[in-house]
Amino acid sequence: MSGTLAALAIIFGQLSLLAFGGGNTILPEMQRQVTQVHGWMTPQEFAALYALAQAAPGPNMLVSTLIGWRVAGLSGALVATGALTAPSSILTFVSAHLWHKFRDRPWRRAIQAGLMPVTGGLVMAGAVLLAHSTSIDWRAAVLTLVATGLFLSDRLHPMLVLAAAAVVGAFGLVG
Repeated sequence: MSGTLAALAIIFGQLSLLAFGGGNTILPEMQRQVTQVHGWMTPQEFAALYALAQAAPGPNMLVSTLIGWRVAGLSGALVATGALTAPSSILTFVSAHLWHKFRDRPWRRAIQAGLMPVTGGLVMAGAVLLAHSTSIDWRAAVLTLVATGLFLSDRLHPMLVLAAAAVVGAFGLVG
């Protein structure tokens, strides 16, 4: 068990320091680590935990807690959550003063401008990975494409799209 807890701490500690632009940027690597490298769950189980974490109130990276719980119970949940939040929080606290101190420097604005497309690309990679994991047949893939198109529409509230997809799934029209 201690080896598993150590592995959780190492994985989520490293991911913590890579989460530029938010937790969703590390989803592809998180999924790879827990499904392929360690084999703790299938990609579909990972996607289900992610969906549960997104539906629950609280931070969007609650998925780390659920993964830790699934892998090693309460201790795993505590280790995964702490490892995902502590390193980046400490780094942010230490570097915030310097970042603010140099707020008017041209190189700081250049760094920020350079990180924006990186963050966007990482978020899109996470979306593609989750779409691939949940599209188990052609009907699910079509539902994912339709929902994506509706999400991109600025006329519909995202909760309406989610509710409609849930109804489609509940009636067994997908999967």
